[in-house]
Amino acid sequence: MYFQKELEVLIKSGCSFIYILTYEEERLESVLKNIAFKDVSQGCYIWDFVQGFDISDVNYQASQKNPLQALNFIESFDQNSDAIFLLRDFHVFFTDLSIRRKMRNLSRKLDLCNQVVIISGIETEIPGELKHMMHFMTLPLPNKYEIKLELYRLVNILDITIGQEQINVIASICQGLSVSQIRKVTAKILMKTSKFDGLYLQELMLEKQKYLSQTSLLEIHKPEISLNDIGGIDNLKDWLITRSNAFSETSLNYGLPYPKGLLLLGIQGTGKSMSARAIASTWNLVLLRLDIGKLFAGVVGQSEANTRQMIQIVEASAPCVLWIDEIDKAFSKSLTGGDSGTNNRVLATLLTWLSDKTSPVFIVATANNITDLPAEIIRKGRFDEVFFLNLPSTDERKKIFQVHLKKIRPDTWHRYNIDYLAKYSHLFSGAEIKQVIIEAMHIAFSQQRDFTSLDILNAIDTIIPLAFTDSHNIQKIRELASLGKFRTASSN
Repeated sequence: MYFQKELEVLIKSGCSFIYILTYEEERLESVLKNIAFKDVSQGCYIWDFVQGFDISDVNYQASQKNPLQALNFIESFDQNSDAIFLLRDFHVFFTDLSIRRKMRNLSRKLDLCNQVVIISGIETEIPGELKHMMHFMTLPLPNKYEIKLELYRLVNILDITIGQEQINVIASICQGLSVSQIRKVTAKILMKTSKFDGLYLQELMLEKQKYLSQTSLLEIHKPEISLNDIGGIDNLKDWLITRSNAFSETSLNYGLPYPKGLLLLGIQGTGKSMSARAIASTWNLVLLRLDIGKLFAGVVGQSEANTRQMIQIVEASAPCVLWIDEIDKAFSKSLTGGDSGTNNRVLATLLTWLSDKTSPVFIVATANNITDLPAEIIRKGRFDEVFFLNLPSTDERKKIFQVHLKKIRPDTWHRYNIDYLAKYSHLFSGAEIKQVIIEAMHIAFSQQRDFTSLDILNAIDTIIPLAFTDSHNIQKIRELASLGKFRTASSN
């Protein structure tokens, strides 16, 4: 609704050309018709390359498949009549010098009357000579209020009885989808379930995952891990528990801003990815995972467009947790300079959003190599806190063994010599401890018996931890963290 008000102000203020970035043509046309409906003297005329202007008058048909004729018609339109002209996909003709010259000539006429030309498209690049006379806007994905209006409309059409609480739940799940996607998903699911119930919600989540996966950028993850499933990192746990109600209405009324996010640095296998899942589970938020490598594309400008599309989807899905895994792989210092500046532009767009965002989106970025990260990522203000996850101490290894053994042997876990196992697994990460237990189970299973502490000890002897194979880099990371530049996730 904010978009419609802003667009209405631009139209009334006499803006000549407006470029709107959107994939939702039908929704944009609906917004324009609502604006025109408020002013009975203002007409709304829609053109595309195939159909021309959708009016039966012979004079309008001359513009069919001819963009220059379309501009000529707008130029010859009665100067005393108010009008909105929507030109679909007109940006594809910007490469034509005659079109650009005609638009510049036309702007003089539009400046003298209450007429505006709106161009809808999916490209962000505008020729330099047109930028000064064109206002750029992005049609955002529908917010929760707009989604609820659409759901009520669908419910009335289908003559289905549904409560307001159910509408709220469905609207929350639908955040991040376009109106057309919501209609298609609802129609498809109702063909299976015929009513809005628990099965509908499950199917809705699956369908939303399919649509998001089509972007090849974001994935919905089920945050099935809780903080209790992670051994150690008590400082990080305390920080998260303190902010467990940070996205509530009560917190907002108190005056607290939404938390921005965390950067989790540390050695591989120390629980960074598990922490991201546990945060979403603890705070009861949707978890979206970004494969940051997929932001980058070979076509010029596509990487930046992918970044903007990702941000739009994430903002529309709020409140949520956005998990950016291994951010150091995409924005390593050693990679900059060899990609015509694409890496730097994507990084700049992402960092600007991290600093300026006010929406309830909590970012959890993970990184293995601290030294490769550009300083602007680690700088305060991008994230609320930067935590360093070190190799677990003896007490933490004891907790990790306890967590894993309780899961697979809930009745007999106390029979294992956890104290000795924790001491014997010196310099093992949490992921390596889990693998040690799995290895011990394989050995015992092949001998048709239950695994013992001795099997785990033997498995420890067969596995060489990363702390030995990559000792130089790990020692360097630990020394850097010991300088106090980052907050330690563990109190030990």
